[in-house]
Amino acid sequence: MATMWRSLSKYICIFILLALSGLFFLFSNINILEQKLNCQAVSMFYQHQSNILLPEGPSPLDRNQSHCSQEPSPEEALEERDLLESIAWPQPQTHSVNVSLNQTSDPAHSLFVILPAGGRREWHVGDQLEVLVHIHDFQGRPKSYGGDFLLARLHSSTLGAGVAGQVLDHRNGTYSAIFPLLWQGSAQVEVTLVHPSEAVHVLRRIREERPDRIPFQSLFRSGKLSQTTVCNLCLPTNQRPLCNYTDPHTGEPWYCYKPKLLSCDTRINHARGPYVNHLLVNKEALLFQNGVNIKVSIHPSGSDSVIVLPEKKDVERSSMKTESTGITPSGYYFQGSWRALGGGVMRQFNVSSATQCLKGKVVYMYGDSTVRQWFEYLNTLVPDLKEFNLYSPKNVGPFMAVDSTHNILLKYRCHGPPIRFNTVIASEMRYVANELDGLTGGSNTVVFISIWSHFSTFPVQVYIRRLRHIRRAVVRLLDRASGTLVVLRSANLQALDPKVSLYNSDWFSVQLDGVLRAMFKGLDVLLIDAWEMTLAHHLPHALHPPPIIIKNMIDNILSHVCPE
Repeated sequence: MATMWRSLSKYICIFILLALSGLFFLFSNINILEQKLNCQAVSMFYQHQSNILLPEGPSPLDRNQSHCSQEPSPEEALEERDLLESIAWPQPQTHSVNVSLNQTSDPAHSLFVILPAGGRREWHVGDQLEVLVHIHDFQGRPKSYGGDFLLARLHSSTLGAGVAGQVLDHRNGTYSAIFPLLWQGSAQVEVTLVHPSEAVHVLRRIREERPDRIPFQSLFRSGKLSQTTVCNLCLPTNQRPLCNYTDPHTGEPWYCYKPKLLSCDTRINHARGPYVNHLLVNKEALLFQNGVNIKVSIHPSGSDSVIVLPEKKDVERSSMKTESTGITPSGYYFQGSWRALGGGVMRQFNVSSATQCLKGKVVYMYGDSTVRQWFEYLNTLVPDLKEFNLYSPKNVGPFMAVDSTHNILLKYRCHGPPIRFNTVIASEMRYVANELDGLTGGSNTVVFISIWSHFSTFPVQVYIRRLRHIRRAVVRLLDRASGTLVVLRSANLQALDPKVSLYNSDWFSVQLDGVLRAMFKGLDVLLIDAWEMTLAHHLPHALHPPPIIIKNMIDNILSHVCPE
């Protein structure tokens, strides 16, 4: 019996030793085992759901705990301040910010009246037409402060004519809309309330506080393992490690959350995420209603039309007054065609004349989908242009078309982030300034640039920084090849509804448009005034203007490429 216990105790000791050895091995390798299991599980999960956005965007963005760009230099800060002052919008009075809907601007109760010209109701070509707009609230009471966003247009459907008016805010609830009289015959006034001042106050707030309201994301992939994370110009540093994709040449910032199991250099693409909802608080949604206070016409008190008589020849032109008040539109429509003012003779181009004009030319187009429209129009207009299949995603690019017979080359590439296209290959995202620095330029080179719409959700300072880099690259290009024609396209009006207003309102666009014009003023570039060309036209506003407006834009450009 004693012998049996001695043998059993020996085996027990061996068993305990083996058990302890196994436990030691397990604990020493548990981290490796856990990582392998996680990799397999995550890989299987993302094979089926690789588009899941992780994590959700911050709400709202705290810039004090965010990784953003470097501060501007003193010179840049001074220019930035001047630019922001130039587009400063009248603020509502403090007591008017949280008013009820009944106390906000109501286009149905508002009115406009055509003022007599120098005490007489007679107008001639070359004169100036002035309209006084009175804004009232929903209870019919006159407003006592300004800040409403108004548009004004003078047009004639019978003559196919139209011109944009300039709106002056007197900051007391009244506005002046001023038009130059450029054609003989009938002229009808149209005044539209785009947003009441109270809605503009909301738009200003969400632009500053919620630049993340259209989030972005990138797919990271290595082998069978993939993960999608949030990206943006600024990301909070207190949530996860970041991948820094700041451009080394321009310093333009871009960040993504680092995937947990992948490195930053495994990024595959860039895409727009789902729009963020619930941006409005309390009853702010009442300020954004179709047919109530978004792009609603204001009715006249009395007649909305005048008859313009022929130009006076024997007296001093009242257009001197027009010049002194700064009413200088870039052009106007007459018989359906755009007539530029102060910029040479506008020609109408057909298939043959457009082909001859572009013969031997290389046309580079950079920017958003509004300049892609120009690529598509020219590619259709010139019959021998054949689009070369680069296997690019539809509506994203890059695109290229070649006419080997007439030696014409067209190229389009979208601008760098932020860009809201569905999916862009990461390697195809290029900054416009860098692309311009790679051009030789010369008299056979034409460059189109349109960059505005995808910046509407960000503070204006972001747009200023981007345009500053592009402007420097344009100056370098013109210095080394002065014969290069550089064409800038301004922002344009678009259709609005309650949702679009929060992300792409015309108010965001008009602010960016003011910055673009100021920053490139004085440079040897051609500005295509898409804002006035869409405002003056009778067709409904659209983010991508209809073909007839695109034709007039292209005719304007080609008139400078091939002047008479």
